[in-house]
Amino acid sequence: MAKERKNKTLAENRKARHDYFIEESFEAGIELVGTEVKSIRAGRANLKDSYADIVNGEVFVRNMHISPYEHGNIYNRDPLRDRKLLMHKSEITRLLGFTAQKGYTLVPLSLYLKNGRVKVNLAVAKGKKDYDKRDAMLEKAAKIDIERQMKERTRY
Repeated sequence: MAKERKNKTLAENRKARHDYFIEESFEAGIELVGTEVKSIRAGRANLKDSYADIVNGEVFVRNMHISPYEHGNIYNRDPLRDRKLLMHKSEITRLLGFTAQKGYTLVPLSLYLKNGRVKVNLAVAKGKKDYDKRDAMLEKAAKIDIERQMKERTRY
């Protein structure tokens, strides 16, 4: 029998989709140590203020908070330490080309399990201005109103 392959989202950065225009996204592995995997599986990771940097041809996630594992005692690490992302060299050079342009940044969108391994969905993003955010909220409200009216019409 074939193995069932399913992705399970463990943490999500919802604020990123509100604050940035997402240009492109990449899947990357993440280098974790000790009890960090157990803590992530327990849902104790936070991507809210995290971002990624390219240093010496390697990609690092910064400010990603992984809470210490309760039963980890001496094996726990610093919750805010920088963590290396595992990507192909060609993908890293492509990311480097994006980030060299003004206004682009690397933002982790989600952490998920894929075949028992923790993966990061890393996005190339461009910051939104305040008026862009207002426009997006107005479009969302209009879409909800249209769906509500369509639902009422089908009810009668």
